[in-house]
Parts: sequence; structure tokens; C-alpha cells
Amino acid sequence: MNYTTLFQTIKGYVENDFPVTTFTDPTNTSSDFSSKAQIDTFIKQAEQRIFNGVQILDLRKNVTGNTTTNNKYVSLPTDWISTFSVAVIDGSGNYSYLLNKDVNFIRESFPNPTATGLPTHYAQFDKDSLLVGPTPNAVYSVELHYFYYPESIVTTTNSWVGDNFDSVLLYGALLEAYTFMKGEQDVIAQYQKRYDEAFAQLKLLCEGKNRQDFYRTEQARYSVT
Repeated sequence: MNYTTLFQTIKGYVENDFPVTTFTDPTNTSSDFSSKAQIDTFIKQAEQRIFNGVQILDLRKNVTGNTTTNNKYVSLPTDWISTFSVAVIDGSGNYSYLLNKDVNFIRESFPNPTATGLPTHYAQFDKDSLLVGPTPNAVYSVELHYFYYPESIVTTTNSWVGDNFDSVLLYGALLEAYTFMKGEQDVIAQYQKRYDEAFAQLKLLCEGKNRQDFYRTEQARYSVT
């Protein structure tokens, strides 16, 4: 389901123009097209709910950078949300995964910032940087796996969730829309039930099937009578 189809489907379900006189062109971005902005908000809220509830592969990103000699801070990408892992790569190409600790631990364990070496630990210093210890004694490559929010279907027209699990995106947006409308509780409950069912299937795929294979894990079997 692409953005245009999602947009029109939401409109069809809730039968509400939010309100506006002409509601036919979802690509219209004029400032007076307030209903488009409202529905876009519902979609983005649904995406945020999904992204923070299940670890889909589309939320994982990998970048490489470098440490700076005698500098204990490593900059983070601007779209970083949280860290999955950090590794430094020495001159021989060997990976060393850093242990995640608190800033206090780094300060106490490596109290002298002029004592340098290959980093073994890292801490989240702020939203823009990591603190590593010990202070790097050379320029090392750094590989960062991290969680980020992919661009919304509102701006990309297509997205992984829209292409592969449109039901969870649709019912998530309908929940936001109908809550905004202060709709009937039984209808909200029905939307919630459909969302929960779709979300459970998405979670099974992303946190179950995507994390195993049938070489080591036995395939599901059902008895046949």
C-alpha cells in the first residue's frame, strides 16, 4: 500500500474530511490544505508507534567512521536514536566490540585522558557523541550499528511497512484518526483489536522468523489426522 492508497483508505474508513472543501488531491501541500496535514500526522503517529514496538530490519542502520587520536569522543550520525553495537577496527582489520558502560564508569576506569590505547568501552555521552575509553592512541575505523527512524511514507510514497505489512499501518493510523474524532468506544475497540492482531503478526515475523533459520531451528509441524 503506497501513500496515496493509504491516504484515501483512511479517509474512506472514517468518512471525515477534517474538514476541507476539496479533498481529492493528496499531493497538494498548500498551506490551506489542512486536512492533508492532519491525516499525515495520524500516519506519522502510527509509524512511530510501530517503530518503537517492534524491531523491524528497516530500523537498523550501519555506518563507519573514525576515531581521532587523543580525542575520547566519537560523533554520532544526526539520525541516531539508540545504539545496537560499536566496534573499533585496528590496522590489521580485526574487530573489537566495545562494552557499553555509563559515563561515570568510563571516567573512573580511565581517569587520565592522556593515557591512550585501543578503546575497549564506550558510554552515551549525549545525543551527539559517544565517550570511549581509553582515549584512542591512533585513528581507528569505527563501525556503528544503530536504531533510527526511516523516512515516513508521507514523504517517500512507499515504505517497508506499507509494502509488506500495510494492515498494521492502516489500523494504527485509524486509531489515531478516530481518537482525534472522539469516536465511539466500540469502534475504537474494534480498530484496536485489528491493530493488535496485525502487530502481533509483524512482531512474529521481525523478532521470530527473521532471527532464526531451519538449519538449527526445527520447522513448525501440525498433526494431521
